[in-house]
Amino acid sequence: MKPLLGVFTWMLFLTSFTPVPLYKQHAMTPKDYTATILVHQTPLEAFTAIENFRGWWSEEIEGPTDRLNETFFYHYKDIHLCRMKLIEAVPGKRLVYLVTENAFNFIKDQSEWVNTKLVFDISTENGSTKVKFTHEGLVPEYECYQVCNDAWTGYINNSLKNYIETGKGTPNPKDKDGFNAELAKKWGLK
Repeated sequence: MKPLLGVFTWMLFLTSFTPVPLYKQHAMTPKDYTATILVHQTPLEAFTAIENFRGWWSEEIEGPTDRLNETFFYHYKDIHLCRMKLIEAVPGKRLVYLVTENAFNFIKDQSEWVNTKLVFDISTENGSTKVKFTHEGLVPEYECYQVCNDAWTGYINNSLKNYIETGKGTPNPKDKDGFNAELAKKWGLK
């Protein structure tokens, strides 16, 4: 099995993190990035689709995305490297992932995503299933906010919505350019 990243890159990734002080840890605020979609599938179908990040976010993921207290690793080239842990799963109602490590190559403060949470709240509304995604701790003051806002808007409103509704999302592919390449070009990221 071929590793996704060379040993040197892994070492840089794993050693580039500084512990985040308690005062920088995040609680949900009205400024947190949020996107809401409505679908006609059941809450449990939405839940099952959400927890399969490879189906709607990226095929470049190592590890389980659907097991409580398990960690997975995501990366897009050397632009974004991230480790997340599923910390809460209530079937048909809620999924919460904690970002335990993160690195962007285009910002100074590498702690911006560390200890933030990806929260998926699932409910019903007027006969539809409502999925409210909140990236708790991702706020406009962050240097990465505009790029991340653009990315999450595309992934949630398009890829995840389509994946829930049709079983076909548009995750970032392993071996060719996809939505992340479009974002990198738009924002001048390398």
